[in-house]
Amino acid sequence: MMSEPISTAPESLRTNEAKGAHTASWQRLGILYARVALGSAFLSPVADRFGLWGNHASWGNFVNFTRYVAQVNSFMPAFTIPFLAWAATAAETTLGILLVLGIWPRKVALGSATLLFLFGTAMTISFGIKKPLDYSVFSASAGALLLSLFEVRKSPLNS
Repeated sequence: MMSEPISTAPESLRTNEAKGAHTASWQRLGILYARVALGSAFLSPVADRFGLWGNHASWGNFVNFTRYVAQVNSFMPAFTIPFLAWAATAAETTLGILLVLGIWPRKVALGSATLLFLFGTAMTISFGIKKPLDYSVFSASAGALLLSLFEVRKSPLNS
């Protein structure tokens, strides 16, 4: 006759601990997914503007991208456009890499939310609200903001 293992915790507490560990795993997976998706969404267009996507490109080169920056920022003086193109490229590259690697996730996600909000606002001013909505710029900004607000909770099971 085998006896049940002796436990000092009531069954409901053990069940809640297991549910908490399962939830924490899904939360970590969700955060990873959001970080990689946002990071990739920054890195892919950077690769495009340097011709790395080949025939599947939107711009295909930096000159075409700079023309697009001028269209998006039609309200800005022409002399600022090259700076804005390079600044956007540097910001997207840096934020994309840091998001994918998970370095300073909350601060980088907040920076990403801010950059995307600025992009969406510029697009709205120049093209109207439909373009940034069609490209999900504000949705991505909101997702990045939520990611920046999420604090990974430590449980006794993963500390």
